[in-house]
Amino acid sequence: MTRFEVVRDPLWNNIRLEPEALALVDTPAVQRLRYVRQLGHAFLVYPGATHTRFEHALGTYHLARRVLTQLEEVEGRRADPGEGLVVRVAALLHDIGHYPFSHALEEAGLPHHEDLASRHLTTGPLAAVLEGLGVPAPKLLPLIQGKSTLPVAGIVAGSLDVDKLDYLSRDATMCGVPYGVIDVDRLLTSLTLADGRLALHAKGLAALESLLFAKYQMYRNVYWHHAVRSATAMFKRLVRRTIAAGRMTAETLAVATDDGLIHELEQHDPTGLAGALRDRRLAKRALDIAGTDLPAQTATWPATDPDVLQRVEERLAREAGLGPDELFLDFPAKPGMLDVTIPVVGRTGGAAQHIGLPRVAAELHRSAQRLRVFVMKPVKIEAKRIIDLVTTDSP
Repeated sequence: MTRFEVVRDPLWNNIRLEPEALALVDTPAVQRLRYVRQLGHAFLVYPGATHTRFEHALGTYHLARRVLTQLEEVEGRRADPGEGLVVRVAALLHDIGHYPFSHALEEAGLPHHEDLASRHLTTGPLAAVLEGLGVPAPKLLPLIQGKSTLPVAGIVAGSLDVDKLDYLSRDATMCGVPYGVIDVDRLLTSLTLADGRLALHAKGLAALESLLFAKYQMYRNVYWHHAVRSATAMFKRLVRRTIAAGRMTAETLAVATDDGLIHELEQHDPTGLAGALRDRRLAKRALDIAGTDLPAQTATWPATDPDVLQRVEERLAREAGLGPDELFLDFPAKPGMLDVTIPVVGRTGGAAQHIGLPRVAAELHRSAQRLRVFVMKPVKIEAKRIIDLVTTDSP
């Protein structure tokens, strides 16, 4: 008899783990994800947001299994056993290279977590288990990094992948907000294969549009909440100072856990930011401007070039009479948040042509954005000065 375990999950109720998944879950690399919170510093605003990458990995695996079963039972497509296994394993391990504290360290200039997956998949007990399963890293990485040409690759990385279905639902549930509620069952039963790729039946278009709007709402109200962004900005500065001083490296950060990293940062912190974060003494808003109140064209460097951003912040701090680690400029961007490329069965073109949100994606992105300046001490910040900065490519 095949051995399997059932894990109780607050979101999906029962998650069944087959022997292959159990062998992977019991490796140190996967167990580390138990100690990496999904939403970084969001727990400082939403106390329930202490769920982890481990829970999310199990949920993503569960949904991948459901999609594969649905394609087989409803669509009559019997997947190649090896193909099904590699998809399930990729879903389980898609965040294996994730840093502590959500995406803050990527914003601070470290490599993206998808690029770090190779290190975890090719060394240690995890690599040994994968070899034993016949699913080595070269088979998994293209799926995890969104580069696979498999027909079912969109299950793991795509416009309607199981990663999004789990994290939006899980984040909303654990934060206690209604914004991320989506019709997962309708979406899963609307998936099919067409022209060699994952596709959507037209009956699922309304649910897909709801998912995209839920994503917009979660960015606006949770991921980009002002206190979450203040804590994230402080944390990024703290880590960058620590790396610059040679006390930690990008390599050690890549395998750290949330609590382990905070402990290390607190050992020697001339900025005082580690203690401030621990005690929730967050930088306050000196300026907060809606993206819709800004010129249509703004520069990309506040969200994409942490070196330029820090130089600008330090200059603004000097002008305001503050210390170099007492002012933070924050203007996050996610221009592709409403991108959707999945084809629709029986319709000409893709889903973007048949739902309304992508046509107003740029405006919704601007609506979600906020240009903020956070300060550790009360000072006056001139709005025109900051707007002029973020509308030039050479600040």
